[in-house]
Amino acid sequence: MTKADIVSRISDKLGMEKGDVQATVESFMEEVKASLENGDNVYLRGFGSFIIKTRAEKTGRNISKNTTIKIPAHNIPAFKPAKVFIEGVKSNVQVK
Repeated sequence: MTKADIVSRISDKLGMEKGDVQATVESFMEEVKASLENGDNVYLRGFGSFIIKTRAEKTGRNISKNTTIKIPAHNIPAFKPAKVFIEGVKSNVQVK
């Protein structure tokens, strides 16, 4: 599913203009991104949390030059689904 699909479904479900829904979805994503960039996690009860994870420093390899490189510690955005969300997926989605 793409962002356009989400906008279309919400528009159909609520009877709203697609442009209004598009602006709302875009604003939501911008706020989540801005919060994470400011170091704040976003908690959505019943859905999940957008969190910042810290990756430790590690040693990697540059295969083409056959050398080792240090990859510094860094933060990455992550999503942790709520237990209700996890259980819904477990019970409704068939294992392929």
